[in-house]
Amino acid sequence: MGERIKLTTSDGFTFNAYKAVPAGKPKGAVVVIQEVWGLNRWTRSEVDRYAAEGYVAIAPAMMDRVELGYESEDYGPTGFARIGELMKAFNPATALFDVEAAIKEVAGAGKVGITGYCFGGAISWRAANLGLGLSAASGYYGGGLLNYIDAAPSIPIEMHYGDQDTGIPVEQVEQLRQRYPDLPIYLYPAGHGFCNSDRPDHYDAASAKLAHARTLAFFAKYLA
Repeated sequence: MGERIKLTTSDGFTFNAYKAVPAGKPKGAVVVIQEVWGLNRWTRSEVDRYAAEGYVAIAPAMMDRVELGYESEDYGPTGFARIGELMKAFNPATALFDVEAAIKEVAGAGKVGITGYCFGGAISWRAANLGLGLSAASGYYGGGLLNYIDAAPSIPIEMHYGDQDTGIPVEQVEQLRQRYPDLPIYLYPAGHGFCNSDRPDHYDAASAKLAHARTLAFFAKYLA
């Protein structure tokens, strides 16, 4: 359904993205922020899924500043070792220029929401703090979020976590709830990465289905 395109940021960097357009009039737009493995098959399938739901959807290649064109299906030890090396050079500040470029690319469709997974969940939170032209955010199991706990969202946001996530203990999720008691923060009977159907050791179909339904309802409310 979608196509690979190029984006150029406000600081002059040209990088990859994947964009899909719905068949009818768009309901708005959704920026999908990848896990750490680049614009791989699963990330592209999420973009296609949001387009099928009626949104212009786009995923910026968030690792392109570190390694242009990087994407991987290797979820094993070798893949984790490689991404560990790449993350040493990752710059969270310039990453937000890439997010902003993606938002501008789809803004013509109407109000823009953002969603993201793991690495992308944390970026979604930071983007929600800055606004960047967004109207809503729905983040999934964003790691390291306590580092940004004081970066209060400036737009409506909801968050999704697994209660068996060994990398993001429930205690951390509760700290986020205590800091922002009015935000919808959901816990699911699942571990980390429970939405990624390409990782059968992590995927939890029931939790993923419920979380996605909640995200769609949230976007329907705030992107209308």
